[in-house]
Amino acid sequence: MSYLKPDFRHPDLPINDLGYTKKNYEGTISTLCAGCGHDSISGAIVQAIFELSIPPHSVAKMSGIGCSSKTPSYFLGDSHGFNSVHGRMPSVATGANMANREMIYIGVSGDGDTASIGMGQFTHAVRRNLNMMYIVENNGCYGLTKGQDSATSDVGSASKKGEPNPFEPIDLASVALQLGATFVARSFSGDKKQLIPLIKAAISHQGFAFIDIISPCVTFNNTAKSTKGYEYIREHLAATGTVDFVPMKEEITTSYSAGHSQEVTMHDGSVVHLHKADDRLDIHSSRSALGLIKDYRAQDKVLTGLLYLDPDSQELHESIGTTSRPLRALSENDLCPGSRTLKTINDSFR
Repeated sequence: MSYLKPDFRHPDLPINDLGYTKKNYEGTISTLCAGCGHDSISGAIVQAIFELSIPPHSVAKMSGIGCSSKTPSYFLGDSHGFNSVHGRMPSVATGANMANREMIYIGVSGDGDTASIGMGQFTHAVRRNLNMMYIVENNGCYGLTKGQDSATSDVGSASKKGEPNPFEPIDLASVALQLGATFVARSFSGDKKQLIPLIKAAISHQGFAFIDIISPCVTFNNTAKSTKGYEYIREHLAATGTVDFVPMKEEITTSYSAGHSQEVTMHDGSVVHLHKADDRLDIHSSRSALGLIKDYRAQDKVLTGLLYLDPDSQELHESIGTTSRPLRALSENDLCPGSRTLKTINDSFR
């Protein structure tokens, strides 16, 4: 059976600064289970990039294997994309980023693709501060292979099979903080009001921007005994506060109470507003974020929102001093400057 999206759209749909409607940022029809949280994440990505007025062709989507890694087909159909082998998305994204630093890189992965087979790849992308937004669609199970527990499944959490998980979970947000990620956030697929500003901020960040998104699996893991199901997450969410992202072009205003808000100006002049519900959070301290995650977890709560941001982040190209021009734009003369230049380089090492 085949499905086609209708070409017709209402003529009065809102347009962005490029003259595009949201239709220009959509992809193919989703083949995921009805109600899957991953589709909500795709919708949030579409909305965020539409509102940022980013040309679709300037984006490169990267993914691995899993239900989550199918989702790049469902947004930004006119962008570039690469679906890699299981767990290897970070190295492919690194190679693409090295070849063309002018693209906007979005990596979409899952808790199996990142926390199990791809953990080694993930850690090196973080420590190198690769300039990309890395999203993990975290449902605590392997949806493509009938719902086995993943490495992020909590101790005692049970899927529809009914068997409690006996192992300690890997908290990917904590791992990212410990490895030196310069932007770390956590959200819930059912909370677009929080998720869309986080995606906008992550895309604007210069460096590795990580968002761990709890995204319930409605087929295998949406039960009252699962700590990744809709019922549990809605009852145990605890947000750092209200997050708002203000692009550089807009007037910067805030209505938050004095002493309870924090503003972080990013490289391009855009601003992230954070209205903190918990005054213990220091957005510039990874130690503060790690401690708060641990405190809330002890209360069986999932801490969401913007957890850490380094406004002075130095991304990979800056760290290793690459050329300001994309490698794909370099000519043969640029790459092979001749024997005289090579001799000068060699002499400099003597």
